[in-house]
Amino acid sequence: MAALPPKPPTLAEIARSAGVSTATVSRVIKARGYVADATRARVAAVLRDTSYRPNALASGLRAQRSFSIGLVVPAITSNPFFVNVAHGVEEEGLRHGCKTMIFNHNGDEALERYGVDRFLERRVDALLICNATAAGNVEAAMAAGVPVVQIERETRARSMAVLADNHLGASQAMARLIGLGHRRIAFIGGDPALLPYSGPQPLSVEEQRLAAYREAVDAAGIVARPDYVRIGPYFEMPQGSGRAGREAMDALLTLDERPTAVFATCDVLAAGVLQSLHAARLRVPDDVSLIGFDDTLAINLAPALTTVAQPMQRMGAEAVRLAMAALAGAAEPRTVTLPTWVIDRDSTAPPS
Repeated sequence: MAALPPKPPTLAEIARSAGVSTATVSRVIKARGYVADATRARVAAVLRDTSYRPNALASGLRAQRSFSIGLVVPAITSNPFFVNVAHGVEEEGLRHGCKTMIFNHNGDEALERYGVDRFLERRVDALLICNATAAGNVEAAMAAGVPVVQIERETRARSMAVLADNHLGASQAMARLIGLGHRRIAFIGGDPALLPYSGPQPLSVEEQRLAAYREAVDAAGIVARPDYVRIGPYFEMPQGSGRAGREAMDALLTLDERPTAVFATCDVLAAGVLQSLHAARLRVPDDVSLIGFDDTLAINLAPALTTVAQPMQRMGAEAVRLAMAALAGAAEPRTVTLPTWVIDRDSTAPPS
């Protein structure tokens, strides 16, 4: 039978070996307070020789914290958007001494509630949700006294939130296409009916993007064509797929007058559009220009996709900062809205 590994030394044992008090060892570990250079060197040598690690659980109990952050997402594999947000959460969490735990709800309200409850049982310091399926799940976390931040989308639950300016982003995309001379511009986006909204903003994310498209068409004096607007799901869960974008573009190609440009409000949708155009032996941007939204897959597509960039990692980091400030008792803004911008690549050109 294999021998059990030795137990890690306690703070008291380290202090005994170094011939100092436990308070002195604690000051060396935390790099706080005065300790004579010779004493510091002696304590550091013992810590190094014993491979001492502070007991995070005990420290958390003393501070009444778990030094952990819970992040709830639909499905991190369905859209790289969630991966980028999670990366921002993790990096900023580490700056605050916190580890990040992720739970995928796959669009299931009951599963989302299960994840929220499990995180609350683990006494996470903060709970971040991107994107919530139900306001009640957000409210349950808020009722537990945990700082809660909704990311990208809001429910009616009045927690803190970090959003992107979706109307601005869609307006920027349309300005780019209209500026190139396009007048037959199609819209492929998320269906507001599939993502019911009751939040504090006047319009949902989907409604903002669609409204900006219609406003741009109207402002440019372009005759609106309802058959140029195709809405549906963004992707499938848990595995992302561009099928919705491909099917929408297939339908557009059957029209008597196909569009010369397409605004797809998600890079995953745009990838499906590219597949449809490739199958039809149409070239991008020579035959059809294409703009996406998010800046996730964009750089890796062929041609490289012009897209509206969302500050995804910054959104995650900002959510952590709001939560940590709230945990410290600071008065922070309830909602932070971050700007978007267009990144020009190779998928847009004047109409041929």
